[in-house]
Amino acid sequence: MPGRIVCFVMSGGVGSRLWPLSREDNPKQFHDLYGDGSMLAKTVRRLKARPEGGTPIYLIASERHADRVVSDISPLGLDGGRSIFEPVGRNTAAAVAIATLQTIVEYGADALVLVVPSDHEISTDAQFWETVEIGRPVAESGRLVIFGIKPIHPETGYGYIEVAASADDVATVARFVEKPDADTARQYVSSGRFYWNAGIFLFRADTMRQAFLEFRPDIWVSCERAHKTARHDVSGIYLPPSFYSAVPSTSIDYAVMEHAQDIAMVTASFHWNDLGSWQSLLEASPTDSDGNVVMGDVVAMDCGSSYLRSQGRLLTVIGMKDVAVVATSDAVFIAPVSHSQNVKKVVEQLEKSGRLETKFTASEDQVIVSGSWRKRVEHWLFDETLPVWSTAGVDDVYGGFHESLGFDARPLRKPKRMRTMARQIYAFAVAKERGWTGPADDLINHGIDFIAKYGRTDRGGWVRSMNCNGSVADPAEDAYDHACVLLALAHAHRCGHQDALRLAQETFHFIDTHLEAGSLNGFLESPLWNGVRFSNPHMHMLESFLAWHGITGDRVYLRRAARVIDLFRCHFFDEESWTLGERFDGDWQPLPGDEGQWTEPGHHFEWASLLVDFARTSGQKDLVAYARKLYSSAVASGLNRATGLAYAAVSRHGLPLARLSRSWPQCEAIKAAVALDGIGGSDLKPEIEARVARLFRWHIDPAPLGLWIDGIDERGRSVATEVPASIFYHLVTALMQYLDKTAGQVEAFPLPVSEIGTSLRQIRA
Repeated sequence: MPGRIVCFVMSGGVGSRLWPLSREDNPKQFHDLYGDGSMLAKTVRRLKARPEGGTPIYLIASERHADRVVSDISPLGLDGGRSIFEPVGRNTAAAVAIATLQTIVEYGADALVLVVPSDHEISTDAQFWETVEIGRPVAESGRLVIFGIKPIHPETGYGYIEVAASADDVATVARFVEKPDADTARQYVSSGRFYWNAGIFLFRADTMRQAFLEFRPDIWVSCERAHKTARHDVSGIYLPPSFYSAVPSTSIDYAVMEHAQDIAMVTASFHWNDLGSWQSLLEASPTDSDGNVVMGDVVAMDCGSSYLRSQGRLLTVIGMKDVAVVATSDAVFIAPVSHSQNVKKVVEQLEKSGRLETKFTASEDQVIVSGSWRKRVEHWLFDETLPVWSTAGVDDVYGGFHESLGFDARPLRKPKRMRTMARQIYAFAVAKERGWTGPADDLINHGIDFIAKYGRTDRGGWVRSMNCNGSVADPAEDAYDHACVLLALAHAHRCGHQDALRLAQETFHFIDTHLEAGSLNGFLESPLWNGVRFSNPHMHMLESFLAWHGITGDRVYLRRAARVIDLFRCHFFDEESWTLGERFDGDWQPLPGDEGQWTEPGHHFEWASLLVDFARTSGQKDLVAYARKLYSSAVASGLNRATGLAYAAVSRHGLPLARLSRSWPQCEAIKAAVALDGIGGSDLKPEIEARVARLFRWHIDPAPLGLWIDGIDERGRSVATEVPASIFYHLVTALMQYLDKTAGQVEAFPLPVSEIGTSLRQIRA
């Protein structure tokens, strides 16, 4: 089609300079800053408004924001299949390369490509397209075209373009200049040769391809490989994580524009603002008679030339001039407007300590009454669940506990895993410690008698599983299981069990003799180790060591815990992504491919609470920052936004790998929030209540009395076919810690709860 221009909207940024409004999970382009739609939607509408038509429009966005992209563009009639999703951000050079590749495949190498940001304010659609049309014949001739804005004041937040020669509205670029200081910016403006760089590009696809091959062939080749292997479906084009992660991350300015010759600049006739700071928003927004921008529930008295915005709460400001005051439900930013560019420094400082407020947008309707779920939690634990699992969950014929129950509370005949037996012992011991008046001692004795009689190996270890009658099903001596046994024995010892200490000492001896991998290498997963290492058994070892230290006060257990902490610091935690590695080779290097990318939000939450526990005990206070970072990354990248539940697994870049939501990660999220609240940083009390509410909403309330729904799919539907006993440990621990946290606080049902009978006969009826 003559005159066709293929448009690409880049929508992968975070917009941290507009914090606390813009955050990693809800970037600037998705915000409605003026009440007329999101920045992304306005950009798409502008591109659709080309008078000549012939403008296919594509979006290049983060896959993490796919749902937001679809919801924003669906009302505009844009083909959802024209969204290209990046699994990880690789800056603008990769985005431009992908745009060029897509254009060559769909429209030919001589087609024109227009690449625009998704979050800039442009005065009118007509003036925008008039400017683009000026550049069209220049781009068709084979030159790269950029668009410059005549500066109206010295600006330190923008990049500049210096022009050498001009012909009417088209000039030849002499050089690109990074964001200058104030004095330099004044010189640029007074010279008349400098323009603000609008970040908009127009070019023939083959011209840009040649530029990449000349200046950055590595970017082109890696993007080409990713583009060829992309997955296509009705919702868009999904670039593969394995290939796209290998693309070098840099800007198109650094990669191509600063090296290319004969670049043309078209002077824009439209008013432009990149809305990159609160000062720029003040300049671009309608003001009142005193020069203030006032948005939200704000009362301003004797204020002038200020940007005042509140999200969801009353904001009162008196006697302030030339300031930005922005309040959200969980943060307030105040600065002179002239200093608002420095908000990025605030964000960097917050990120160093792992503050949640940079990653995740808090709900405006959070529950703020701490302890509002206490009565429901107490009733469910003590009057519904413990009665079921202390009767129906106990195998009175062969000993031990049933591995799982059906939804009629009848036992299912399955092998009994050692970790499940140990966790049931632990759960009943913890219940006794918290005041449960049921037969905890009998249950602890029952469980320990069973595993001691049938579950020991000749070397003094513990088998992985037993058949229903106690015969050995899997004789492997698994480190994970030994950690669970140690945890159970610690609490059994606290409850007065006579043999718990002896059995624990024998277990420690077995671990030291057969699972020890060296002071800096942790523990073997089993004596028959196959070369793959896992962080998860080490986490449970840390849990058991801390339990033994807490119960005995013996620092030998704290020293054992410290060795696991050293592994966490050196190998498990990734500083760049704030994620926890799960699977490693023998040298503790992440496994290649998807296995090395695998992370579990539930384990992030578990580690967070354990790190806080160790920090309090050992005095290593810097571990609190690690705990916050793990919690923040799990909340920001590991949740299903439809349900608020944690996914089973996501990649290090926050893409869902296993979309099932099980009940145990939701429990661990409660524990992590409880641990992190009150030690500095975010007030997580509303978050704690919200997490308990989600656990009951999705996993507990829909289930029969005393049971739970273990698996929820990504649309909120149950996929559970049984009730695994191993989850009882997570539920008891999390909800007991919630009760400890909220002791003496407000007690009220958040929702009406009908009178529920507790007899087992009623359950089975």
